[in-house]
Amino acid sequence: MDVAFNEWHILAISQAICDYRKLQNIDGPPFLGLDTHALSEPAFASAMEVLAANNVDVVISDCTPYTPTPAVSHAILLYNRTRKSGLADGIVITPSHNPPDDGGLKYDPPHGGPADSSVTSLIESKANALLERSLDSVKRTLFAKALRASTTHKHDYLSAYISDLNSVVDMNAVRDAKIKLGVDPLGGTGIDYWPRIAEQYGLDLTIVNQSVDPTFRFMSVDWDGKIRMDPSSPYAMQRLIALKDKFDIAFASDTDHDRHVIVTKGSGLLPPNHYLSVCASYLFANRPNWGEDVAVGKTVVSSTMIDRVSARLGRRLYEVPVGFKWFVEGFTYRPLGF
Repeated sequence: MDVAFNEWHILAISQAICDYRKLQNIDGPPFLGLDTHALSEPAFASAMEVLAANNVDVVISDCTPYTPTPAVSHAILLYNRTRKSGLADGIVITPSHNPPDDGGLKYDPPHGGPADSSVTSLIESKANALLERSLDSVKRTLFAKALRASTTHKHDYLSAYISDLNSVVDMNAVRDAKIKLGVDPLGGTGIDYWPRIAEQYGLDLTIVNQSVDPTFRFMSVDWDGKIRMDPSSPYAMQRLIALKDKFDIAFASDTDHDRHVIVTKGSGLLPPNHYLSVCASYLFANRPNWGEDVAVGKTVVSSTMIDRVSARLGRRLYEVPVGFKWFVEGFTYRPLGF
């Protein structure tokens, strides 16, 4: 039996995050979210017990039980936008697209993106030390008491995120195009977000699967026979691919909704590098306010098509290791458009 994500681990990691925040003088509230994996709810309870016992002002959802990773990042950025001190950070309880019996925690520093290796190494080292000492310095209170604590606050992640979509995407243009859209949330955190997006922006959007099931039994198995909510896998996406002729365009997101895939009538599951190349080309051709120093970002394993698009646009290429965390500096401190 895999016991790599048990209560002791959650308690140790949560305390290690509290200790890291003190070390870095991060004294704003952490925004806390969780996904639909079976282990996420008990992990949420354990994390809350530690955060409350450490007298940390924590912000949880007041509208839906689940919170997408991008909604947590949005809340952090929104809170920190006008602040120089008292900055917020975040924690997302999710193992991403991994199998139903997995669990995990993601820590987001005040920049709102995933923590880099230097941060996660410090937290990991502290958590391991706590485990070796049988959690001797872990502070903890009762879950019911943590929920009632004066340090526990609530935030409407859903409304804040969806209302702000129109500031970065012309949702009226999407509506007026009268495109028939389909989406499969894959039983993940966007389950309550997609209906509101469709309603608020008047989209012809059908949610093809509204199930939330901790066993994820509705998934077609991946290449190795395991269940993974991996939208990039043609094996896992068999159900949505079978519906491709019903929609002009369809898409799916993984469990914590920080990755996606596109399915079209003509091509079925689109290779990610293909539409990323087209996306980069379109964005830089249609953002006249982006200066000449704004670069095109890609990971080392992404297609050289992006290199060619960048060259054709006359833009600098910003290449990083695999993982979105390596783009955070580019979006925050250097001009990076994609």
